[in-house]
Amino acid sequence: MLSNSEIAAFCAQVAMIMKSGIAVSEGISIMHADMENNQGRVMLEQMLAELEMGAPFHQALDKTGKFPQYVIDMTEMGERSGKLDDVMDSLCVYYEREEAVSKNIRSAVTYPLIMITMMLLVIIVLIVNVLPVFNQVFLQLGTEMSGFSRTMMDMGQVLGRYSIAIIIVAAVLLAAFFAFRKTATGRQFMFNFKSRFFATRKLMTKIASGRFASTMSLMLSSGLDVDQSLDMAHKIVENPRTREKIANCKKLMEGGDNFSDAIVKADIFTGIHARMISVGFKTGSVDSVMDKIADAYDEEVESQIGNIISILEPTLVAVLSIIMGLILLSVMLPLMGIMTSIG
Repeated sequence: MLSNSEIAAFCAQVAMIMKSGIAVSEGISIMHADMENNQGRVMLEQMLAELEMGAPFHQALDKTGKFPQYVIDMTEMGERSGKLDDVMDSLCVYYEREEAVSKNIRSAVTYPLIMITMMLLVIIVLIVNVLPVFNQVFLQLGTEMSGFSRTMMDMGQVLGRYSIAIIIVAAVLLAAFFAFRKTATGRQFMFNFKSRFFATRKLMTKIASGRFASTMSLMLSSGLDVDQSLDMAHKIVENPRTREKIANCKKLMEGGDNFSDAIVKADIFTGIHARMISVGFKTGSVDSVMDKIADAYDEEVESQIGNIISILEPTLVAVLSIIMGLILLSVMLPLMGIMTSIG
């Protein structure tokens, strides 16, 4: 599957080609001639083959197996409504927003992970290389290490003795984990974990609400009615709690509530966001209001990621520093006692 940034770039190029008055098949041919990446050329060749046989554009996208169902469905809707260029522009904006959220999360966790990894390496060096030296000093002084320091040293000896096997096992487990994450089951498992974990539950809910708002903005601005937009949003949003709220919103509308009231009763949006939807519904500008709400949620997500990292980073550093301090104190204090008695 293409990444969010690759989908955004592709949609932007198709939109630009169509707005220039060039046919889709001819535009794909031009993109193929300019493409340097071999995998990209193969993908575009598959599209050209389908288009030359008279297949619609959305079918050509589906044939490649590189695009999510959302892009294919929206492209089909754009072809039917005659607004394919506008749909492609909207898809570009949507996937640029998705990439921005993912990029913020990645950049926020990179530095703490590097710091934690370095501190773990320092702890491993302490228990594997430094503690045995102290143990030799203790033996020369006629005693032995005991308690916590002895346990750490024994652990270090095991790590040192079986280091190659441990590294191989760790590498295999890490590779298996990343391979599992790329599968549909693995992605769903990780998503469910983040949706339920106490530290990320609220963050995932905000991301889902922002995605819902962005999807609704795209759908409504592309000419779909509210019912069709809700159906599509229900397919796109992965968060199970938000999906339940969308289903509840549809039921409320079937029961006679208007869209803005159903949104509030289903608890999809609250506070000022719910009021913005109500005003947008009355003025006929729900699509632009949804776009503003999506931007607001993007800012909230970025802020909450920063807050989580600001709490998590010093906490982990403090825990690892305490472990390092305990290791050193468990060795230095007995050694100081022995030296004092000798003195």
